Amino acid sequence: MTDETTVPLYLRGRFAPVPEEHTAAQLTVRGTLPPELDGRYLRNGPNPLPGEDKGHWFTGPGMLHGIRLRDGRAEWYRNRWVRTRELEGHPFVREDFSIDLAATPANTHVIRHADTVLALCEVGLPYWVTPELDTVGPYDFGGKLTTAMTAHPKEDPVTGELHLFGTGFAPPYLTYHRVTPEGELLDSRPIDVPGPTMMHDFAITEHHIVWMDLPVVFDAGLAGRGGMPYQWAEAYGARIGIMSREPGSTEVRWFDVDPCYVFHVGNAYEDPQGRVVLDAVRYDDAGFRKVWGDIGGPTGSGAPGVPSGRVGVREPGHTQAPSVLYRWILDPVAGRVFESQLDDREAEFPTHNETLTGRPNRYLYTVNGDGIAKHDLARQTDDVHKTPGSRYSGEAVFVPAADGTAEDEGWLLSLLSDDDGAAGELLVLDAADLSVQAVVELPYPVPSGFHGSWLPEPGTRSED
Repeated sequence: MTDETTVPLYLRGRFAPVPEEHTAAQLTVRGTLPPELDGRYLRNGPNPLPGEDKGHWFTGPGMLHGIRLRDGRAEWYRNRWVRTRELEGHPFVREDFSIDLAATPANTHVIRHADTVLALCEVGLPYWVTPELDTVGPYDFGGKLTTAMTAHPKEDPVTGELHLFGTGFAPPYLTYHRVTPEGELLDSRPIDVPGPTMMHDFAITEHHIVWMDLPVVFDAGLAGRGGMPYQWAEAYGARIGIMSREPGSTEVRWFDVDPCYVFHVGNAYEDPQGRVVLDAVRYDDAGFRKVWGDIGGPTGSGAPGVPSGRVGVREPGHTQAPSVLYRWILDPVAGRVFESQLDDREAEFPTHNETLTGRPNRYLYTVNGDGIAKHDLARQTDDVHKTPGSRYSGEAVFVPAADGTAEDEGWLLSLLSDDDGAAGELLVLDAADLSVQAVVELPYPVPSGFHGSWLPEPGTRSED
């Protein structure tokens, strides 16, 4: 019998990988699925092969989970590994020390842009997959993408452009890319930053790109030992920058902030005073080290920082929760940044109505050990849908109602995982009041994972 205390957290309980692929049809539904939900919910996450331990939750090979909804029915469930070059045994770092950008786990997110479904992971190229979850192959936008691609690109709901970036272990450490609504990579621009930080997410507003240059830094001394060779390096400093979206722009206006780390952005926008408002989930030093250690990351001090002389501005309102919803207001006229904590509740995986990406929004949705929280940013209140017993909610993806007029008119889709090994479920909530509309019973366990997307069937509604 396996001693559970010796099994890493990311390989047991609700994180435990499943050993095989499945296909199931005509799933049981409790409640009533909204007939308007005609499409596929896809979600990505790490799922090591049987007996495999990659040393960190973030490094397991990607597995996609998909549920097809139509006419109030759940027609099928499928799970498939993304068949990357890494899964086939090819190393990310070749014998000549060059990088194979196609040898990645492709395990973090799945999106659709220009009718192409992409499985994403920030250290390499995306992988093109079919709506049925079969792998086509690595995708480099016709040879134009020569860097890694973030797992969190941002599609502008007005222009239809896709904004993305790639990071590297050597200069240029950061490169910005812009893709047309038709899927053509138009331009790529190196952005000057002092070191190889683990920049996982960013934001857009109507006129700006928002960068986060924060003190979790690549450590070459940890590379090759398995896991993730990044750790907290406070000497690097912490800053948030805004860059114009005008073609050719590379100049960034930086604002020093209190040392912290951000995995995930909620949204950003410009307020009537011309300031940039950024809402995201923030970790302080202790919170980051706690979570990073739990999922297999190094937590010791001494990661090589890049001396910058920058000093963060510490503000009141800190909490014992490892991660909290937080706001930065960047004022380019005054040259100041205002920081504030929005909620005491532990939070992660923030989502919003993506028809408002880069524009002012009132609501954000987050998850924690209790369930799914809805944050009313105008009233500074929240409501929670609690998941029962050993059930844990995954990221809650917002699906807007086709004819909706209110920002929260629509549904939240979340995959539920179970610490006791029970089969997974797809939870469908009314986003306005968090009431349960339906639960789709899946025939197999689904490990806790990362990010997903709702892909409406073409012709059913615009994909805003």
